[in-house]
Amino acid sequence: MIEIIKYNRWQTPPKLDAILSRTPDFSAEQEATVREIVTAVKEQGDRALLAYTKKYDGIDMKAGDIRVPETEIKTAYRNADPKFIDIIDAAAANIRKFHETQKQTSYFIEDGDGVILGKRILPIERVALLIPGASAPLFSTLLMAAIPAQIAGVPHLCIATPPQPNGAIHPAVLATAHHLGIREIYKVFGAQAIAALAYGTDTIPRVDKLVGPGNPYVQIAKKRVFGTVDIDMIAGPSEIVVIADHTANAKHIAADLLSQAEHGSGFEAAVCITPSADLATQIANEIARQATDLTHREAIQNALDRFGAIVVVRDLAEGIDLANRIAPEHLELIVADPWAHLQSVRHAGAVFLGAASSEPVGDYYAGTNHILPTAGAARFASSVGVDTFTKNISILQYTEQRLQKTAGHIISMAETEGLDAHANAIRQRIKQPPSESGFSGL
Repeated sequence: MIEIIKYNRWQTPPKLDAILSRTPDFSAEQEATVREIVTAVKEQGDRALLAYTKKYDGIDMKAGDIRVPETEIKTAYRNADPKFIDIIDAAAANIRKFHETQKQTSYFIEDGDGVILGKRILPIERVALLIPGASAPLFSTLLMAAIPAQIAGVPHLCIATPPQPNGAIHPAVLATAHHLGIREIYKVFGAQAIAALAYGTDTIPRVDKLVGPGNPYVQIAKKRVFGTVDIDMIAGPSEIVVIADHTANAKHIAADLLSQAEHGSGFEAAVCITPSADLATQIANEIARQATDLTHREAIQNALDRFGAIVVVRDLAEGIDLANRIAPEHLELIVADPWAHLQSVRHAGAVFLGAASSEPVGDYYAGTNHILPTAGAARFASSVGVDTFTKNISILQYTEQRLQKTAGHIISMAETEGLDAHANAIRQRIKQPPSESGFSGL
């Protein structure tokens, strides 16, 4: 069910090469489809949005149906199992506690001569949270996206999430939204929703940023509208790498690999790296045994066929080197002393230390964010956090005293770049200082 590979850095087997080559590339056909959808929604607004929702989601709506009524949100919350609400509340508290430490504040520094330099940290004004729901109602993703946005102080948050076959939004998503105090929910998704949020329609006001996962069409659309709005990242299918030594339990590792392979696209990556050939065999056997009892075993098998492997390495150092090459979304270190190896990890979206730190703990409850870079993007990208929802404005107050000292340098730099108007802006102030023109400064 899963391939065992003996690692050789200088001769990469096809399966491992496929894993190392994972990128968020999309087909020309997918790109063309999204281009058509985005253009149509930009030009036709709600009419195109509704037409594509009918075509791809099978839901025939009117413009008045796009936004979920507040009564429907309240009803979902009232009807929710109290135990579910208690769990959501506890998870939200953990997420909030972790993310509150990330909040930055504006700052100003005095640089002498009355010069003041600084940054104003401000929340992005309007943000749309993308919450998939076709294969599973990802209310956990809503927690992960909304809470850092709220900590950042985003004044206008809305949700875009797909309708179920009955035309309604899954009640778990609605109840979670109500618990978070979010009332602006649109039951649209896909490339058509991305275009509507980026450009605005009669029903949906345009936003400033899009945050959250989605299928390839959502990701292509996010890439296409970037620049009109900001986006968090281009996210691919989920992935996990587990580094394990002889102390690890094969049952635990198999279960964690399967947990990521079940997401449903069939393109998830699940990789174990170990110096123990015996452990590799045990894990492969456990995967075959455990998968038979799982609901999504067909999707799991598709994912393991494409990007599933157990890689036998010489030692843990070589294993960590390979993990850095993969730069996975999730990296588990199930070894005798995980902290001893943490400093060697350079590229990972999130690192889970020790046998008790199963990846789903981070997905749901511990407090760290589960919206993470995939497909090698951990080489340069980070998880969603409070900073995702803020921007900063540089502040500069110069003075006549400092300008007299530095004008020659500024003029010289401008002239070297061939920008004589820049140089002239400084020369004019030297010829007639602000204090001599009736302007007293700030």
